[in-house]
Amino acid sequence: MKIRELAVRDAFEFTPQQFPDHRGLFVALFQEPALVEAIGHPLRLAQTNHSVSKRGTIRGVHFADTPPGQAKYVYCTSGALLDVIVDLRVGSPTFGRWDATRLDSVEFRAVYIAEGLGHAFVALEDNTAMSYLCSTAYNPAGEHGITPLDPELDLPWPAGIPPILSEKDTQAPTFAEARAAGLLPDYETCRAYYATLR
Repeated sequence: MKIRELAVRDAFEFTPQQFPDHRGLFVALFQEPALVEAIGHPLRLAQTNHSVSKRGTIRGVHFADTPPGQAKYVYCTSGALLDVIVDLRVGSPTFGRWDATRLDSVEFRAVYIAEGLGHAFVALEDNTAMSYLCSTAYNPAGEHGITPLDPELDLPWPAGIPPILSEKDTQAPTFAEARAAGLLPDYETCRAYYATLR
C-alpha cells in the first residue's frame, strides 16, 4: 500500500497493490496497518455508506461538528470520480486549501478525510459508485455543508460537465458565510480530539 499525504493536513491518499491473474483481479482496498501508519490510530467503524451517481453529480462540500465529527475512508468501486478535500478548520496551517484525487475502478485509490475537513466529489461517469467507511453514525443535527460552487473556494470541477446538485447543496452557505456564522470547525479543537483517538 502506497501512502501519500495530501496538500490538506490530516488527509491521505492510499494506493493498494493489485493482484491480477487469469481469473480477474484481487485488491485490498482498506488495510488497517497502512491507515494507522498514516494517522496514528485505527479507524473506528460506525457506519458504511454507498452512493451511485450520474455523470456530473457533485455531492458536498460536507462536514460535521467536531467533536465527534466524522472521519471517512472513501473509495470508488465502479466508474470514476474526482474527490475533493477542503480544510475548513479555522486556524489550520492549510485553512481554505483543497486537494483533489481521482478515484476509480482502475487504480483503486482511496482517501482518508479526518474529522473537521470538508469533503466533496464529482462523478466523471454515469453509474459511478463510491463507498465510505465512517467513524461515526450520521447525525443530522451536527451535519453542515458549503456550496461546492463557491467562487472563493474555486474547486476543480471539470469544464464541460454540467453540475447536478441536490437542493440542500445548492442552498448551502458560502465558505465566508459559514465562517461568519461560526459553523466551521476549530483546528486546535480538532487536533485535541485526534489525540484522544491514539
